[in-house]
Amino acid sequence: MNALTLKGIVEEELGYLHIDLTGNCSRKGKLRTTRWSRKLPGFGVRIYGSGRKVYVVQALMQGRTRTVTIGNAKILNQRQAMDVARRVLVRAQIGQNPAEERIAKRKIPLFADYLKFYWKTMMPKWKPSTQMTQTNYRQAYLDKAFAGKFLDEIEEADVVTWFNDVTNRGGPGAGNRCFEILRAMFNKAEEWGHLKEGSNPCAFVRANKRRKCERFLSDQEFARLGMALDKHGKDYPLQATIIYLLILTGCRKSEIVNLLWSEVKGRRLSLTDSKTGPRTVWLGEEARILLAALPRHRNHPEVFWNPKTRKPVKSIGKFWEKVKQDASLSNVRLHDLRHSFASHAAARSETLPMIGQLLGHSHVTTTARYAHLDDGQVIEASQRIGDLLEEAIGKRTNRILYVKSEQ
Repeated sequence: MNALTLKGIVEEELGYLHIDLTGNCSRKGKLRTTRWSRKLPGFGVRIYGSGRKVYVVQALMQGRTRTVTIGNAKILNQRQAMDVARRVLVRAQIGQNPAEERIAKRKIPLFADYLKFYWKTMMPKWKPSTQMTQTNYRQAYLDKAFAGKFLDEIEEADVVTWFNDVTNRGGPGAGNRCFEILRAMFNKAEEWGHLKEGSNPCAFVRANKRRKCERFLSDQEFARLGMALDKHGKDYPLQATIIYLLILTGCRKSEIVNLLWSEVKGRRLSLTDSKTGPRTVWLGEEARILLAALPRHRNHPEVFWNPKTRKPVKSIGKFWEKVKQDASLSNVRLHDLRHSFASHAAARSETLPMIGQLLGHSHVTTTARYAHLDDGQVIEASQRIGDLLEEAIGKRTNRILYVKSEQ
């Protein structure tokens, strides 16, 4: 039995008809050949010149003969491919078009491609500081997320797994910030038509519980902090001035560290890029004097330019650790100075709208989160108000208590 006879017997046993679309099977550079099944009309194996084989199914769909690729023959076996082909043929008979559905599905981008598109589209709308922060989070936690997945393949379970990983690596704050970015991306995907409305897999995922900021410094703690700043400020005057300005203005660290001389306007700072956009910070006399004492360096617009290092001061973390250790304030963060500014203002009867204006808040509800009073002040205030009201109503509360006791 020669090879051609054996080949024919094997093909007959498998139930295939062999159709050569090139007209010459043996010639190099042929396009492809297709073996159509006798057992299931319309189902076949397509063989390319490279040797790659894929299962296909061909059917009449909406008046046209369409071919749907089922999958690679190295991955699917014949039985699996035939099962898929039968479903395609049934759907074609009832008027559906699986080919068009596959084309529509291919239009949904991979997560990695959509991330690039989203960044290119949205980044020009962000403030410079936001661009830098968001890009840092993207590079650390988003660029390699959901590898190989199309946008519509990402489910709630995938988001939860990713979110837990980011939280474990970067902490609760980083987890929440990255989650906000991802949720915004999926919202835009719906708005731009990449996904169906209401399909955001982040919708029911709960963010990490935020830490309540209730730490603020007392007058005694501020006194210790001032002594420590004076001690270390002799060797690090720029760093000490930055912290003094944080205390006196309630500004965010980035607003002072990145301050430019062009933004210093006498008794105010005209910040061009803060968390809430451009804003004005009014300076007290002490803050104005501190800024006026700093030297200006030609060709260097930064307020805190260090002529020794030939660089602006951007990091004060190590200096702050030394200062708070000497002041016995180990559990105090730099941001707590801003919190303390608001709390002391509230304790001295400044209104929340006024405090919000000083801090640059967009909403009073944000200010209320900072403006806490300690328990002692709350009790004293409650007692004063109660005394006034009791006097106004003529100690009626005593008479009510007496009547109830008689009953």
